[in-house]
Amino acid sequence: MLDRAQNGTLLAARLLLAAALLPTGIARALNVSGFALTLAGGGVPFPNAVATGAVVVQVFGPLALILGVLPRLTGLALAIFAALTAFVLHAFWHYVGPAAVAERTLLLADLGLAGGFLMYALAGPGGWSWQGWRAGVGAEAPKAKPAAGKAAPKASAARSGGKRPAGRTPARAAA
Repeated sequence: MLDRAQNGTLLAARLLLAAALLPTGIARALNVSGFALTLAGGGVPFPNAVATGAVVVQVFGPLALILGVLPRLTGLALAIFAALTAFVLHAFWHYVGPAAVAERTLLLADLGLAGGFLMYALAGPGGWSWQGWRAGVGAEAPKAKPAAGKAAPKASAARSGGKRPAGRTPARAAA
């Protein structure tokens, strides 16, 4: 029961983190040149290359996050992306008044996302993910206990000399 709650919570966290980047990534993918102009206005060198790289990270990173593919690499890449984005696009020290407050808030929000991505990189995606599916975690039914007075069947064919009782096959091959 606790395992299901943990897997469900990790899935919800992955979906929420991805929701913070994916819509903006899709919008930027539809207008890469406009995003490159924004970066050029901020003094970013090679704005077209940076815009293209950012769009790739901002679209494919959240998709990998949702699926739970390569969690350490995905989490670290998205954390670095969010931190760099925070300082490049939300330089609040260039503003005064309400604009400075708004930019500082956006900077702190991006840094908070970076922290969430780092936690994902450390905690992993949980059982309800591509990685969990590949490892055979999260989808297994509880094992039935043998009835009182009956001996439990042998766990492996190696211990029984390679013989299996007729009609019995292994439930799942080793991954």
